Amino acid sequence: MSYNRRKFIQAAGAITAGAMILPQFGCKNNNQTAAAETGTATAAPPSLSNFGIQLYTLRDVMPEDPKGVIKQLADFGYTQIESYEGDKGMFWGMSNTEFKSYLDSLGMSIVSSHCDINTDFEKKAAQAAEIGMKYLVCPWVGPQKSMDNWKKVTDKFNECGAICQKNGIRFAYHNHEYTFVAFSGMIPHNFIMENTDPALVDHEMDIYWVVTGGADPIEFLTKYPNRFRLCHVKDRLKTAAYDEREASCDLGTGSIDYAKILKVAQDNGMQYYIVEQERYDNSTPLESVKVNAEYLKNLRFA
Repeated sequence: MSYNRRKFIQAAGAITAGAMILPQFGCKNNNQTAAAETGTATAAPPSLSNFGIQLYTLRDVMPEDPKGVIKQLADFGYTQIESYEGDKGMFWGMSNTEFKSYLDSLGMSIVSSHCDINTDFEKKAAQAAEIGMKYLVCPWVGPQKSMDNWKKVTDKFNECGAICQKNGIRFAYHNHEYTFVAFSGMIPHNFIMENTDPALVDHEMDIYWVVTGGADPIEFLTKYPNRFRLCHVKDRLKTAAYDEREASCDLGTGSIDYAKILKVAQDNGMQYYIVEQERYDNSTPLESVKVNAEYLKNLRFA
């Protein structure tokens, strides 16, 4: 693997990190098709008109041929890109404007990017704004050892949000499982939501990590409407043990009921639906992202 994600996400926002083993919140899969009654039964139209992909999903092949891989993603039906800050930067060895021009030629857009919020953040915000990106996203802060540290985290997010706002874009935080596990008599993710300014900070719900942390995505979506504006859509192996962290799989083959969850997400302000996958048991990354695109093309909300 040419890019070590653990090394990156720890550098991207770590204050204090630790390890946790977490229970699983399971969702039963529903039939993903529906019928509309118009005298005769006809298939309902797909529920999503646009969806994107986090390029970390292609981390093993992107560095060799970024343009070629992105062209294949466009052919599969992805219209939106979420990048990440790897060895070649958010724009994969191109300038921000060159990257945008290439995506334009494919009918795609870069919506957001995960990035290191502790290095040159103002410069990154300006570059993102110049090409019409909507978000810069913090991908990781790690479990914290004190309430004071959690307060430092939310203060940092508000600061980043102010920088993004000044540049005409938005800031968001991407969760992992640790924020849904009780700490010092509270759930850290509730603390994050309640101590970040909605005018400055949005949130990217990684639905897989919410489930892996033992929480209910629907509960958080309805408790904090219009706060989660982006989401990561990735499935969890039906056979995964409750404490198994790395158990993602092709969409539609796992235990997460996306027909139900994404309907609630849309009703509560979700705007961007972004595929991510981190494990491949019986396929290559490109084979899996093609399967994932077909799943979302045909998804009907429950």
